[in-house]
Amino acid sequence: MSSSSESGGSIVAILWALGANAGIAVAKLAAAVYTGSGAMLAEAIHSLADCANQLLLLVGLRQAREAPSDTHPLGTGRVVYFYAMMVALMLFLLGGAFSVYEGVGRMRHAEAVHDPLVALVVLGISLVLESLSLRGAMKEIRKTQAGRTFWQWFRETRQSELLVVAGEDLAALAGLALAFVAVLASYATGNPLYDALGSIGVGLLLMAVAFLVMREVKSMIVGESAEPALRRDIQAHLVARPEVVAVLNLITLQWGDAIVVAVQAEMAFQPDAAALVDAINVVEDSIQTRWPAIRWVFFEPDFPRAAKGAT
Repeated sequence: MSSSSESGGSIVAILWALGANAGIAVAKLAAAVYTGSGAMLAEAIHSLADCANQLLLLVGLRQAREAPSDTHPLGTGRVVYFYAMMVALMLFLLGGAFSVYEGVGRMRHAEAVHDPLVALVVLGISLVLESLSLRGAMKEIRKTQAGRTFWQWFRETRQSELLVVAGEDLAALAGLALAFVAVLASYATGNPLYDALGSIGVGLLLMAVAFLVMREVKSMIVGESAEPALRRDIQAHLVARPEVVAVLNLITLQWGDAIVVAVQAEMAFQPDAAALVDAINVVEDSIQTRWPAIRWVFFEPDFPRAAKGAT
């Protein structure tokens, strides 16, 4: 898949999430103020944080399109990882930690939920809207899933912004279900403790998801190769080229939506240096034609180390 199509798919998923979360946040906040539900307030804060998160992801995608410069010779594609990490931290702190804090406060000063049916209706509507947002994200994920399970895709994908949106949506759905059960239990028993426990449960859930997202984004920031399947395909493509005798080393580096490839290879005999350069150019062009997302190819012709100096 090309870098432009990956970026376009991510933007679609982000806009789906932003639209859903904006409507959900307004409804939750109004219901939280009206009912006095701690679980509902935690959910409202979570949805507001999600809206800010999606705006940050859009800013990151826009900045990633800046042209290469002397300061950033390979462009600014990796800036999306910075914004993805900020989003994960906001999800952890504003979504998770605040919900736990609110829940603990409610446990100490328990107050009955006023008109919990309103909260339950809002939570039910929010579940539907969040499901639509997740459906939009999953539609984009399936384009690059290539038969992998969702967990395999989550661990191997290099699309940080789509990973964040999917993680947020899943956490939101699970959190909404948990909040719904908590408010319903509080309503059925008349015990506000369940509402407080629901807020704590939502917070712990969000913190767990945020941790998983941060772990994946940290790996991208440190520097990850292209997805394993793509790296294998590039290796096979090089080996099959008549100009290449053997691939001595292959390094791939994900750079936002783009990919950097460095190849060290033993080349087929060429009559002179100009012919060798032409052969290398043919191989490089074949790689970039097949995978447009590979924006840079650095090629080094060499011999196997053991063969150096042999007669």
